[in-house]
Amino acid sequence: MKPLHAALALLLILLASSYLQATMAGSPFCDSKCKVRCSKASYQDRCLKYCGLCCEECRCVPSGTYGHKDECPCYRDKYTGFGKKRRPKCP
Repeated sequence: MKPLHAALALLLILLASSYLQATMAGSPFCDSKCKVRCSKASYQDRCLKYCGLCCEECRCVPSGTYGHKDECPCYRDKYTGFGKKRRPKCP
């Protein structure tokens, strides 16, 4: 029975990982806009992740690599946390 449990666990992990990759894939619009926005970021993987999340929710990304957040108020007004730990969510 143990080999059967191991095989089922492996199958479950493979199915879960393929599902997560499909759900984390962004739209072509957001991917292209965020690639430009994060092109000069120190931590590009983190920038692309948060930019993609903000873009999917707001359906816009400010132009350029920094600033210009007035072009997209939804993007500008996203924050994490409360009080002293409150920081802009979108790069």
